[in-house]
Amino acid sequence: MRPRDRILANLDAVYRESYQRAQTEGMTARMTELDSAYVRDQLVLEILLDIRDLFSVAPAASGGASALEKLEMLRRLTRP
Repeated sequence: MRPRDRILANLDAVYRESYQRAQTEGMTARMTELDSAYVRDQLVLEILLDIRDLFSVAPAASGGASALEKLEMLRRLTRP
């Protein structure tokens, strides 16, 4: 499993390259779009990584929780 920092660094590198290209070409609207997309994608990716981490907890550490119990924990996390 790839480390969280590496995944987020890859996301940053992809957006940074596109942003710099848009900046070089003077595409201010594209730069604004990339800023918004980066924030959105970073948030979604962090949520997915949190879910991955929740399901990768060793059974002994999670009190032997079954997949259904883990889903219930996830449901509680997402409720307001």
